[in-house]
Amino acid sequence: MTGTDTTRRTVLTTAAELERDLASPAPPVLLDVRWAVGATDGRPRYRAGHLPGARFVDLETELAAPPAPALGRHPLPSADRLQAAARGWGVRADSRVVVYDDTSGLAAARAWWLLRWGGVGDVRLLDGGLGAWTRAGGPLESGEPAPAAPGDVELAGGLLPVLDAPGAARLAEQGVLLDARAAERYRGEVEPVDAKAGHVPGAVSAPTTDNLAATGEFLDTPALRERFRHLGATGTSDVGVYCGSGVTAAHEIAALAAAGVHAALYAGSWSQWIGDPDRPVVLGPTPQGGPS
Repeated sequence: MTGTDTTRRTVLTTAAELERDLASPAPPVLLDVRWAVGATDGRPRYRAGHLPGARFVDLETELAAPPAPALGRHPLPSADRLQAAARGWGVRADSRVVVYDDTSGLAAARAWWLLRWGGVGDVRLLDGGLGAWTRAGGPLESGEPAPAAPGDVELAGGLLPVLDAPGAARLAEQGVLLDARAAERYRGEVEPVDAKAGHVPGAVSAPTTDNLAATGEFLDTPALRERFRHLGATGTSDVGVYCGSGVTAAHEIAALAAAGVHAALYAGSWSQWIGDPDRPVVLGPTPQGGPS
């Protein structure tokens, strides 16, 4: 096994690997993070069919603090709040955790990042999510499982790097700041969620969906490394990532981690950046705006 393969396996697990793990004497805690912007049917979709034993995670209430203009749409929860949620999911001090969703990890990566930030040592994303599991013939169950035995995990927080708005601005000048939103939002052509369109000056457009193959699984490691090399994110300079509110940026950080590149999360992301009218906004396809 190569070093890059080893690194990838600390971030991602395949459907086949997960099936074996779930049959082991000490299976991982399995978390289902069904969420999409503007959608409220995550729990009904979970109840209709989820991986055996998976616990539903409510992103809005368990993986975020209440929104505020100064903090963005999905501020990070406190470590105490995250710890209470994790114990409710049955996470113990020695637990391994696997997270998934039905959108190729775009939502579940928030749980992956937060639990690592909190201090859980072994957290992985199911590569390809629910789709990969069902294509592999994995079983589903419906309804709600019996309540989990309360966990005892202790989460301190602060174990992964986080950027604030001034830090993101500096990184855009002195390192590499990636914008994980769709390219048309980066360019400022559309803005379906936030009050102002555009991007942080100096940020590089890097839609996180481009890290995925057509099947919804992550590109292989050489392809990810080449993509990030082209974007300037090789690990030789500091790297940060933002999106609309700090959710899908975690997915890009997972892709970077699978490729062996460490990156910081600008947790407030675009929704926080535009909360201060004095912060500059750039329109156009290039980091500094204007024509390409």
